[in-house]
Amino acid sequence: MGSSDFSWKLPDHPKLPKGKTVAVVVLDGWGEANPDEYNCIHVAQTPTMDSLKKGAPEKWRLVRAHGKAVGLPTEDDMGNSEVGHNALGAGRIFAQGAKLVDLALASGKIYEGEGFKYIKESFDQGTLHLIGLLSDGGVHSRLDQLQLLLKGCSENGAKRIRVHILTDGRDVLDGSSVGFVETLENDLAQLRAKGVDAQIASGGGRMNVTMDRYENDWGVVKRGWDAQVLGEAPHKFRSALEAVKKLREEPKANDQYLPPFVIVDESGKAVGPIVDGDAVVTFNFRADRMVMIAKALEYQDFDKFDRVRVPKIRYAGMLQYDGELKLPNHYLVSPPEIERTSGEYLVHNGVRTFACSETVKFGHVTFFWNGNRSGYFNPSMEEYVEIPSDSGITFNVQPKMKALEIAEKTRDAILSRKFDQVRVNLPNGDMVGHTGDIEATVVACKAADEAVKMILDAIEQVGGIYVVTADHGNAEDMVKRNKSGQPLLDKDGKIQILTSHTLQPVPIAIGGPGLASGVRFRKDVPDGGLANVAATVMNLHGFEAPSDYETTLIEVVDN
Repeated sequence: MGSSDFSWKLPDHPKLPKGKTVAVVVLDGWGEANPDEYNCIHVAQTPTMDSLKKGAPEKWRLVRAHGKAVGLPTEDDMGNSEVGHNALGAGRIFAQGAKLVDLALASGKIYEGEGFKYIKESFDQGTLHLIGLLSDGGVHSRLDQLQLLLKGCSENGAKRIRVHILTDGRDVLDGSSVGFVETLENDLAQLRAKGVDAQIASGGGRMNVTMDRYENDWGVVKRGWDAQVLGEAPHKFRSALEAVKKLREEPKANDQYLPPFVIVDESGKAVGPIVDGDAVVTFNFRADRMVMIAKALEYQDFDKFDRVRVPKIRYAGMLQYDGELKLPNHYLVSPPEIERTSGEYLVHNGVRTFACSETVKFGHVTFFWNGNRSGYFNPSMEEYVEIPSDSGITFNVQPKMKALEIAEKTRDAILSRKFDQVRVNLPNGDMVGHTGDIEATVVACKAADEAVKMILDAIEQVGGIYVVTADHGNAEDMVKRNKSGQPLLDKDGKIQILTSHTLQPVPIAIGGPGLASGVRFRKDVPDGGLANVAATVMNLHGFEAPSDYETTLIEVVDN
């Protein structure tokens, strides 16, 4: 720690007792939305969560779980499990995603990091390939970040650069691709004037090439692989500007769905296939549409499509796209370094801690909760239990997942009276919600609700306190909607399923026999978010939170 007078000791809360068992339950992908047939939480039988909402109004409220509340750049950024658990555990808001990349580029720190040093080893003999969305939309990537990266890489020894562009038209206006290509071509021409062999090598529309998500259609990734790695595509052009202009002339063409193309030299040979010894960077900062290409670039064992040729490359993401899968293994910008998390404080103040989930979210309730830090703070005070997730199936096949097992382990931990805090993540709403299977997601929500009941019953038995909340939305809205909120239909008149997270707020409920009378949610923190939960939990353990934490959500009124 910086200053020598730092102390881990937390001040006692003036009105709340110590020594109560506190259960912190995180329902993954469980937001609050209007009740309709596409709100699986509403459709499902969820008597426990319903009773928390209908109980005492001063013990239930909504908190923000997306955008700036979790450190993401804009209010259009959906929350996710990594940033959500960071905020829940850290009690403060840290820059995430695009903001983190901006800071690393502005300071030049990106070029000193492990990830950059790793890809730099290919600059001498090989080509640097940059793959990503060419857009200033700011949702998945930003043109100005690509421009800075090109400049920085060339100043740091990249002699041969190939850019593989994906046109947008979804987060920006359709047709804007032409201007973005002109801007990029201008920058590359300036690099060539300085002796760097830099050009665009391939391209295609984001919904047709590379940027699929949630394993919806591996054909999208394969089309990208064929163009970027193999240098093969149905359309060949001498320049990217010509490619985009010509392909946009086709009937019904738009930026999102442009077919894959490769740029060729005068002899018809692709100018930039990816070969042994090359470096590859995927420059999108948003994870969901980079995970699949990252798997194709990184995994030795891969069976989703025939890669034909698998070059030996050095691959890094702009960020790590999946903290659970540690994918990719190398990345240019590290997650925020978060010190003094609530978990570390509480352990230092005698709070014995139990944490549990199944494999897919175990890291969230430990590693991400603890500020992107592995392991225990104090092994004699903590126990973390991971229940193996089902593997080899999609989660809609077994939508109950391991909710019952997680609840049983947690119940036993509570009843053992060995722990002062038990915290758990119930993944069902999120993992099954991502499959887009509405019936299965309804089953998933019911299973999560039953798990909550088992945990709350145990808290009742030991005279404890519960805090039930979520990390972001998903299961509460399973359909894509137009601006006025009506479900969107596809060309066959079927509803368009929404498999992603949402922008919805999430519930937080407090209660239990150990909750002191007079404790209620304050009215003066209307914009409270996930980062306010840590101070709240510290209070329930009988402590005041550190002064730089986001403020508590609760107050104690004298009855």
